[in-house]
Amino acid sequence: MSRDTLEDFKVDVSVLKKAYRLMITAKTLADTYEDNKAICSKYVHSTSRGHEAIQLAAAFQLKPYDYASLYYRDDSVLLGIGMQPYELMLQLMAKADDPFSGGRTYYGHPSLRREGFPVIPHQSSATGMQAIPATGMAHGIAYLEGQGLLNGEEKPVVLCSLGDGSVTEGEVAEAFQMAVLKGLPIVYLVQDNDWGISATGKEMRAMDAYEYAAGFKGMERLRVNGSDFAESFEGMRIAFEYAREVRKPILVHAKVPLLGHHTSGVRREWYRGDNLQQHAVNDPIPRLKQTLLSLDVTEDEIYTLEQEAQAIVAADYQKALDAPNPEPATFDQHEFAPTPVTEEKGERAPAGAEKAIMVDAALHAVDDILRTYPEALFYGQDVGGELGGVFREAALLAKKYGDARVFNTPIQEAYIVGSTAGMSAVGAKAIVEIQFADYIWPGMNQLVEELSKSCYLSMGKFPIQSVIRVPIGAYGGGGPYHSGSIESTLLTIRGIKVVYPSNAADMKGLMKAAFLDPNPVIMLEHKGLYWSKVAGTEDAKTIEPDENYILPLGKANVVQYADEAEVKIGNSMTIITYGMGVYWAKTASKQFPGSIEILDLRTLNPLDFDAVLASVRRHGKALVLTEEPLMNSFAESLAGRISKECFQQLDAPVYTLGAANLPAIPLNVELEKMMLPNPDKVAAIIEELLNY
Repeated sequence: MSRDTLEDFKVDVSVLKKAYRLMITAKTLADTYEDNKAICSKYVHSTSRGHEAIQLAAAFQLKPYDYASLYYRDDSVLLGIGMQPYELMLQLMAKADDPFSGGRTYYGHPSLRREGFPVIPHQSSATGMQAIPATGMAHGIAYLEGQGLLNGEEKPVVLCSLGDGSVTEGEVAEAFQMAVLKGLPIVYLVQDNDWGISATGKEMRAMDAYEYAAGFKGMERLRVNGSDFAESFEGMRIAFEYAREVRKPILVHAKVPLLGHHTSGVRREWYRGDNLQQHAVNDPIPRLKQTLLSLDVTEDEIYTLEQEAQAIVAADYQKALDAPNPEPATFDQHEFAPTPVTEEKGERAPAGAEKAIMVDAALHAVDDILRTYPEALFYGQDVGGELGGVFREAALLAKKYGDARVFNTPIQEAYIVGSTAGMSAVGAKAIVEIQFADYIWPGMNQLVEELSKSCYLSMGKFPIQSVIRVPIGAYGGGGPYHSGSIESTLLTIRGIKVVYPSNAADMKGLMKAAFLDPNPVIMLEHKGLYWSKVAGTEDAKTIEPDENYILPLGKANVVQYADEAEVKIGNSMTIITYGMGVYWAKTASKQFPGSIEILDLRTLNPLDFDAVLASVRRHGKALVLTEEPLMNSFAESLAGRISKECFQQLDAPVYTLGAANLPAIPLNVELEKMMLPNPDKVAAIIEELLNY
């Protein structure tokens, strides 16, 4: 598509009047914030000044059953869908009744779930990262639509709003790739004002977004003059009609002026020079005023529209100033949404059941989920098609449930992780896989900025249901890019849960609980335990629980008790561990019969610290055992907590044992053995502690 597709831009005069009133509202908001900058710039904000026409044109296309992913300059979009100036000001001033976040996040960062309005999930500061969750929403809509799971006859569309500078982000390319690959109903609106912060378009890009999108076969494109409301309205009408009916992606490139500051913290006078006057020539407000006059709308009518808008903003500003601040005691609410899984259910070891290896228990758990929950789907690299995962952990699932439910993705860890946020927002429930723990790093941006913060910053409106499976750990020469342990890095991210099962029964029960949890859950699955082929890991193979078995997250398990007689004479200790550490501990403990208790944490966040304290206090001596390099690790952190809480009951320092502090696992198996813990190293620590 091109400008030639846009006919004669005929827009009903009532729509033009509404747009003009809202443009004046948006301008008056910006002017009010500037006139009162001592108050309004306490928290950094950005406004839509110069972008009002294209934003309102987009807003007027949105239906209550649509979804939107907005960027931080889109306050005119919010006004256009019916948000009131007062509500936006509550967010500006971080007030308690801020409808988006309760005073937790910036102006123009909406999260809205309200009857009669499009759904706007929480997102980060929208410098390109929002393209993946937004595309995930369209992906989820397409999935639910294909499965006959959408209610009613409406055809939802996703609006993803971007600044042109953000399109240079690699994650935007991942989103575009999936949008055209899967044919998704999404409108990418790119507002191009030719500025980043102080960097110009010429400095930042070799082409604009319209030219860039030509490289994505199947991406329909449209250019509009974003300063002209009538042209913008017609362009957005065509774009939404295309996405709604054809169910494929379209990009609208809108050239607009930047008339305000980049943000209140980066003021235009610092770097714009004559550029501001050049941009002012394309101010959309006088342009629309001239259009109204040409349609015989009188000066008096226009003046009335202006006065109405200005009066509302003035009154709302005073009202917002007087609104209450958040109650400080509520600062820690909504880290997680409550989970329905609070107790163990089903049969862990049903009569007549056979033993299963861990990889099969995981496969069967996912199979049960897909069979029971039609809104569930599973995707990642190589999990679909014939292979069913490089560990056969998804074997035959694609054949059983079809390519729409179990499918391969490109090598796009950011999309794999971040799309689950969009899936969750529309009611699809994604289980995804990162092929190896060492490959999760491209997805960390989405995990940290989108998934982990959504529940907290949206005041619980948008928890993200996401199960991310991650094969992890070293054994037998996997080498530096297939053997790493990453749990300590993950555990520095608040707002996600981290699970690490050590046997088949736990794997199945925890996988079910992770799926039913409304929060992001990462399942760390040790490759060396998958088949129980590594010496000493035979106990990872267990009787397989029934299909109703669910094991709550955050419950540690004593897998081996010390004899009471040894405890009474002070010849006992506890080993607190997880994953492969359970089996190193079991093997080593055979040299010290009756003296060793082993506590399998099973879940690292939430951590069953009560079980840890009980075990340490029972014995007075403790070893925290991990496969990770020890320095600055979760294990060292846990040892420090134990030392503080159990100081009076300890008979020895809390010991720790982990891998050598090296940047990677070496390929040669003998070098690998030297780096990693093993039963002999554990036994040496046990002997030292028992004799302390």
